[in-house]
Amino acid sequence: MKVVIAGGAGGVGASVAFNLLLGPGNHEVVLLDRRPEMVTSHVMDLEQVLEQGSLGSIRGGADEDVPTADILVVAASAPLTVNESRMVYLDANARIVARIADLLSARWAGVLLVVTNPVDPLCTWLQRRTGIERRRVLGYTLNDSLRLRTGIGQALGLEPGRVEAWMIGEHGSLAVPLFDRVSVDGAPALLSEARRAVVEEFIGSWYVRHVALDSGRSSTWTSGLGVARMVCAIADGAPDQIWPASVMLCGEYGIDGASLSVPVSFRPGAAERIHQWALTPEQRQGVAQAADFVRRAAEGIDDLPPAQPR
Repeated sequence: MKVVIAGGAGGVGASVAFNLLLGPGNHEVVLLDRRPEMVTSHVMDLEQVLEQGSLGSIRGGADEDVPTADILVVAASAPLTVNESRMVYLDANARIVARIADLLSARWAGVLLVVTNPVDPLCTWLQRRTGIERRRVLGYTLNDSLRLRTGIGQALGLEPGRVEAWMIGEHGSLAVPLFDRVSVDGAPALLSEARRAVVEEFIGSWYVRHVALDSGRSSTWTSGLGVARMVCAIADGAPDQIWPASVMLCGEYGIDGASLSVPVSFRPGAAERIHQWALTPEQRQGVAQAADFVRRAAEGIDDLPPAQPR
C-alpha cells in the first residue's frame, strides 16, 4: 500500500508517517513537501524507527509519486496564525491543495484523504474539481468526536477511553454533538443540562484556546495517530468500524452537494456505507445549517483554473 503524504515535512504529516510505521500495516510511506531539507531530516530519523522493528518503508518523494498513490493524504497548509476560525485559511489552502490534487485525474483509483482545513469546504470543492468518485474523497474529522469524549469524560470524572460520543456536521463551530448517542463503558449515558453546558463550553472553546497559545503547531499527535488509523481502515476495509469522516452527501440526511462529517464505514479503498442515524429535529436543523455554510464557502473560493485533462 503506497501512502503519499503531501505536507509530509509538517507536524501533522510527519506524525502520520511515524504512526503508520508503528502501526500494523506494511506501508510504503512517501513524504512530499516543498521543504526538501525537512523531508530528508524526517526520513533520516524515521529510518531508525524501522530499525526498531517497525514495518514498511519511508522515503522522500516528488510530484510523480502522487498519481501512483493508493492513498494520498493531504496535510499541506498555510502557516498557522492566531484566529478564531479555520475559515481564515480557506483561499490560501485551496491553492495549496489544488496544486496537489491537479496531479490526479478522474480515472485515478486511489483515495484522497484531506486533513487540511477547513476540511469540509475543501472536500466539497475538491470533489467537484477533480471528478473523483465521492466516496473516495474523504476528510479527516475524528478530532471533533475525540474532544467531545474528552469533555464528557472530564464532566463526569471518568478516565480517558470510557466514553463513546459523536460529532457530525461541519468541522468547526457548526459541529453537532449527538448527546443522545453517548455511552460509557458501552452503556447509554444521559447528561444533565448543567453537564451538557459544561461540555459544550469545552468543545466550543477548544480550538480558540489552542490557537491563542500562538505555539505555531496544531494537534499533531492526535491527528497523526487518527489519520494513520483511518488510513489502515481504508486500506484493509473495516466494515465493522464506524468513523466520522467528511464525505460528499447526495441525499443522505436530506443534504445534497456538501461534504460533511457523518458516520461511515470502509471497504478497501473507499467509504462503503454512510450510516444514516436518526436525528432529532434540532440536530437535523444543525446539519442543514452546516451544509448551507459549507456550500457557500466552497462556492466562494476564488476562481482557480480547472484541473488539466490527463
